[in-house]
Amino acid sequence: MSALQGKRALVTGASRGIGAAIARRLAADGANIAITYERSADKAQAVVAEIERLGRRGLAIKADSADAAAVKAAVDQAAAAFGGLDILVNNAGIFRGGPIDQLSLEDIDATLAVNVRAVVVGSQAAAAHMGEGGRIISIGSNLATRVPDSGVSLYSMSKSALIAWTKGLARDLGSRGITVNIVHPGSTDTDMNPAVGEQAAAQRARMAIPRYGKADDVAALVAFVAGPQARSINGAELTIDGGANA
Repeated sequence: MSALQGKRALVTGASRGIGAAIARRLAADGANIAITYERSADKAQAVVAEIERLGRRGLAIKADSADAAAVKAAVDQAAAAFGGLDILVNNAGIFRGGPIDQLSLEDIDATLAVNVRAVVVGSQAAAAHMGEGGRIISIGSNLATRVPDSGVSLYSMSKSALIAWTKGLARDLGSRGITVNIVHPGSTDTDMNPAVGEQAAAQRARMAIPRYGKADDVAALVAFVAGPQARSINGAELTIDGGANA
């Protein structure tokens, strides 16, 4: 039997990149999957089609992670469609970079709304639908714990906030048998940070293994944390960055 057979999952921001890879992997491991997307309806439906080809139920929900009400509604919709929720993966995120004197108030508000508030609201909503064995997994960044370059302070701050949230929520939900963890990817080959991009060589130079990760690598780690063998992993930070932060 697949490790996640019959489990019900929601992956936010999963129309492409790491989120899509996570959705596909959880489905391959047996879970029914709902995903959220903001604008890319065609890509989201393509991910759902892949989920359904694996014999699982798939659902795409249009929800802007900057809208707290939309985040909660998406969680509730997924739980209603599947009859409950076992796994939440807080994947949706944005990057607003640049020197601190060039960051606008809108940049700050948008980053906090999507990268932090959506995780808090989504986790709160999901926990209400979860029972023993529930899993809440947030996608952080290796930049949450080490900042090797200028221009990423706002993004790094937003991801570091999720570390404290993860540890605190693990305490809050531990008595219910729900685990809460955070996965910190490093440089991963996606549209947001392509392995052939102009900053790629500098990023490889910081890695102990000088190659970009793949979205499927991150998905595999998330799938393990979501599974039964990870029942004692709680309040943990798991970094997958080729040793860039070693």
